[in-house]
Formats: sequence, structure tokens, C-alpha cells
Amino acid sequence: MTALATAPRRDRRPRSGLRRGETLAGWVFTLPVLVILGVFLLVPVLMALWVSFSDWSGRGSPFAPGVGFVGLENYAAITTDGGLPTRDFGTSLRNNAWYVLLVVPLQTALSLFLAVLVNRAVLRGRGVFRTAFYFPSVTSSVAITVLWLFLFSATGAVNEILSWVGINGPNWFNDPTGIVHNFLGAFGVTSGPDALTENGFLGVTFWNWLAGPSVAMTALIFMAVFTTSGTFMLLFIAALQNLGGDVEEAAMMDGANAWKRFWKVTLPQLRPTLFTVLTLGLIGCWQVFDQIYTGTQGAPGKTTVTPAYLSYSSAFLGQDWGQGAAIAFILFAIIVFFTIFQRWVLRERPVSRRRARQYEVRPTGRSMR
Repeated sequence: MTALATAPRRDRRPRSGLRRGETLAGWVFTLPVLVILGVFLLVPVLMALWVSFSDWSGRGSPFAPGVGFVGLENYAAITTDGGLPTRDFGTSLRNNAWYVLLVVPLQTALSLFLAVLVNRAVLRGRGVFRTAFYFPSVTSSVAITVLWLFLFSATGAVNEILSWVGINGPNWFNDPTGIVHNFLGAFGVTSGPDALTENGFLGVTFWNWLAGPSVAMTALIFMAVFTTSGTFMLLFIAALQNLGGDVEEAAMMDGANAWKRFWKVTLPQLRPTLFTVLTLGLIGCWQVFDQIYTGTQGAPGKTTVTPAYLSYSSAFLGQDWGQGAAIAFILFAIIVFFTIFQRWVLRERPVSRRRARQYEVRPTGRSMR
């Protein structure tokens, strides 16, 4: 027993030395990456954080002696002061919220539909369809935006097609009215109740929060769905091809039709991919910038301004670097919050007792005998 008790202590010395060597080698191999991330990611983030609490004018170093600490003044200017910066920030949040609310579900549903469609074994020319659907994702966003400006111009192809069915298309990128207000206006509702028009949040009345995306932003929403669905389609195709067919065959033997097999069998197995697609879509939508910069630059009537573009315009055009950095960090907090909330909603849940009883195998009368 003594020999057995002392044997492990003799073996620990060479293993601990080996582990020390492995640990040292691990740090040596990861040190270049840590240095690069620290210099090009952590340091700029910390500098931007300092700028958001300072009155830096953009000239010289933000750590120069003349740069003062202003505390939460920049954050207060865009959230609580009620002036033009607050209204602009509220308007940008409203525009981006409608953008996220429409683009994320539409691009997820369309990419999943395309993935299921081109993953069918009976479909001929699947490679051609996959390439065609993925092609907008590899095209430059600037080129797509310029194309969209032509398609959705007052005399563009979209209005020409709408005229074939008797619809007089709008002047898409010059129309600041919200589509929800336009829909209500068709029924004679042109103003909201006092509770909505006299109260608001971030300098924007609740009636305007509920205006919906402007007609101009709607055209950009169509473009986002068109350009991003191909990328997410590939993720869903990879997930579909990794699913085993035994569960679906068992459901087929139980008499489940095609819709029940997809809804009850296939879709639950795609939960990890669905979370990835929703998270990437959410982050991309809150960070939308290049389409706004190259397409509308916030016009018409600031109805296409987003927080990312407002951060750029405040810092680089308005030379108010503190507010620009503050907007960026608030946007970062919004993205983190919604990502955590989304993960909580899509978390794995234990099967309830009521549902578990539906799948219990009950003994038959013959087996009882």
C-alpha cells in the first residue's frame, strides 16, 4: 500500500515539468496574436472610451494636457438634454430599430427557405441556383447601392413594374413618410391620440416612433435582405447536410406530413445555426453604415440616419468626437444586450411533463398478459 501511495508522487515531477514547458510554449505561440489584438483592438477601444469622456477636438493627441475630462456630459447630450443631438440620436435609433425589426426575420426566413429549396436531392442544377442566390453577397455593397438607386428612382424599373398593375410608385429615396403612417392615412388616420403625440422618448414622440420605416428606408431594407440572404443560406445548407435522416424517417413512419417533419423535426435541430444566423444578422443590422453613406447619407429628413452613421457624422463632419464616441459605445451596449437576450430566448429548455407524457410508451393489453 505504501508503494502504491508513493508511486504517483514520483510520476508527478516529470509531468509537472512537461506541463510547465507546454504552458510556456502555449504562451510563446499565442503571444504574437495577443500583442496584435492589444495594439490594434484593445488600445483603440480604450482610447475611444477615453474620448467619449473628454472634450477632445480631434486635433493632436487625445491624451494631451489641454484635453479635459467632462464625465458623462457627452452621453447626457445625446440621451437626456433634449436638444438637437438627443433628437438626432432618438431618430437614428428609431430608424435602425425598424430596420432590424424587418431585416432580421425576413433575411432569416428567406435564407432558410432557399436552403431547404436548393438542398433537395430531386432539384436539378442545384449548383447553379446556389451560385445565383449567393452572388449578391459577394458583390460590392457600393455597387449594389448604386444599382438600387437606379432601380428605385422615380422613373426606375421598380416603379415601371408597379405601373403595369396600376400602382403609382413613390419617389423612393426622396419620400420621408413612414409606411405605417401611410397605411393609416389610407383609412383617414392622419394624427395620433394626445398620449402618443404629446409624449415621447429621446426627443421623438411615440407617434413618430410608431411611424414605421420611411419609404426610403424600406428600399434599403429590401436591399439588405437581397444581399445577405445568400450568405446565411450557405450556413443553413451546411447544417441541413449534417442532419441525420433517421429521425425524419421515423417521423415519416409515424405519419407526419412534410410541414410537421420540417417544423417538429428539422427546425429544432437547426437551433444552433439559427442562433448564429440571428446573431450575425442582428449585429450587421445595428452596424449598417456603408449603404447609408453611399446611398442616402441620412436623407430624406434624417429618416435613414442610423447610429453608426450618426457616430461618423458627429465625429468626422461635426468635429464632435466625444459625442461620436459616446454614440458608438451606446450602440455597442445595445448589440450586447440584444445578443444576450436572443441567446436567452433560444436557450435549451427541459421537456415539460405534459409533453413528455405524450411520448411515453404505454403497455398494451397483450404485453400485460
